[in-house]
Amino acid sequence: MNEFRIDLDNLFSYHAPKGDQADRYQRIREAGKALAATITECCPPSADTTAAIRKVREAVMTANAAIACGE
Repeated sequence: MNEFRIDLDNLFSYHAPKGDQADRYQRIREAGKALAATITECCPPSADTTAAIRKVREAVMTANAAIACGE
């Protein structure tokens, strides 16, 4: 039997922001956007640049999920 359990209900549910969560989501999005803008300014258009932007977006989304699902 697998002892590691994933709370699928928590992962696949809407989590309305509470307290200061909306502000923290916004701070993370703004920081991600700033990094993405720096990447596009410094790097030539390429598959690697596209991948870097995608990974920044993924990091923002995952960080915000950590707030939503972890609190």
